[in-house]
Amino acid sequence: MGFGDLKTPAGLKVLNEFLADKSYIEGYVPSQADVAVFDALSGAPPADLCHALRWYNHIKSYQKEKASLPGVKKPLGQYGPAGVEDTTGGAPPANDDEDDDIDLFGSDEEEDEETKKIKEERLAAYNAKKSKKPALIAKSSILLDVKPWDDETDMAKLEECVRSIELDGLVWGQSKLVPVGYGIKKLQIACVVEDDKVGTDQLEELITAFEDHIQSVDVAAFNKI
Repeated sequence: MGFGDLKTPAGLKVLNEFLADKSYIEGYVPSQADVAVFDALSGAPPADLCHALRWYNHIKSYQKEKASLPGVKKPLGQYGPAGVEDTTGGAPPANDDEDDDIDLFGSDEEEDEETKKIKEERLAAYNAKKSKKPALIAKSSILLDVKPWDDETDMAKLEECVRSIELDGLVWGQSKLVPVGYGIKKLQIACVVEDDKVGTDQLEELITAFEDHIQSVDVAAFNKI
């Protein structure tokens, strides 16, 4: 089990594939598992590893309160997919899944009243634990192309305008300038949004409101997380 060396392209690729259908390293909320893996990176993953980059930018927003995130930080080798060679020296993971200790079906042998009572109590505790798991928050990773009016537009100011947009459920990510011709460059910027709180139409409307600097905005890529 493990991601391998997260400072290498191979390790980052494993991390990206692992996060293709997950929001976090473990569970449904940020935890010390995310902090352990985040700290093992040398920097942000490249833009083509969109799942790893989305996760990196999201966990980066928790850096001020990372010590208060739930869970206990374990050796890096205890996180990640099974069957990947671990070069980080982590010990084999301990099985801390309490659910495995619960026998929901039991045997066909006749049970006495005390045994039945114990099983009922365990089943009730199991159901209570499952009911407390937080609901999965639907998120999307969006790549935007923001175009200026001409080659005289101050692109640093343009990006400042875009990043000044603050919404509940919106996290801005990496950006770069991409040539489009005739000396004009567009701003390509990534963000992660919570689907129930932020929509692409809303983002486009807010960005194009800076009409002195911005001509238009297009969605270059959109991926469900």
